[in-house]
Amino acid sequence: MRVLDSHLHLWDPEVLTYTWLEGPLAGRFGGSELERARIEDASEVTAVFVQAGAREDESLDEVRWVAGQAGELGVVGIVAGARLDGGTDTTVHLEELSSEPLVVGVRHLLQDEPDGTALSTAFVTGAREVAARGWTFDACVRHSQLPDVARLAGAIPELRIVLDHLGKPAVGTASAPLAPPSEWERDLAELARHPLTFCKISGLPAEAGGEWSAEQLIPFLDVAADLFGPERMMWGSDWPVSAVSGAGYGSSSRARWFDTVAAWAHSRGLDQTALFHDTAAAFYSL
Repeated sequence: MRVLDSHLHLWDPEVLTYTWLEGPLAGRFGGSELERARIEDASEVTAVFVQAGAREDESLDEVRWVAGQAGELGVVGIVAGARLDGGTDTTVHLEELSSEPLVVGVRHLLQDEPDGTALSTAFVTGAREVAARGWTFDACVRHSQLPDVARLAGAIPELRIVLDHLGKPAVGTASAPLAPPSEWERDLAELARHPLTFCKISGLPAEAGGEWSAEQLIPFLDVAADLFGPERMMWGSDWPVSAVSGAGYGSSSRARWFDTVAAWAHSRGLDQTALFHDTAAAFYSL
């Protein structure tokens, strides 16, 4: 099976500055570490790199650092970091990014921004510039911000939006699982009404603190499948963020998430070629 990992991170604190790194993640995660996290059951694995929270003034440096090693890492597209509410500064930054051919989209990390940020006049203006360039927008939000993403989709219907990590619902842990919250299901359904919105089957292991079971997370996958269908879902590893548990970093966690989602998709009769490759390739124009 060909796999296009739609959500891969890479970083090296000796090259760029990451103020958020701590614990098991506070080190280098590059080519050698990725090789040890390979997916054995895949005939070919490529990936979309998603900005990893380098310091804002190093966003372009992050793109260039990844692009410089993309061939050896199998990176075929880059979702670059970009603040979309910066007015002229946003325009200048997007123009700089356009010189890098691997850039296929941007992410303004919204999860720690106040609710309503994505609806500000400045943000919507910047998002329209993204759409005009034919790029995509990765929406990384907490579940309370899902209505903002739906309203953004309504304001810019031509903007292709993908929801990272299913909107980070509360999933509990393996020993104390939580059922999908009704508010999350309602808000996810509202987002799915917009035809150019997609979702990533990613990040749920991290939301569980790394201690998760298939039985715990499958109900969330079922909700997403019912609302979006395989033609608007794409698998992502969220490596290495989703490879950390109370025991530390685990190199086998990426393959475990792949195997879990593959078994679920098979049991539901879903198109695995779409889920693991074709939907992401089409969404990111790869």
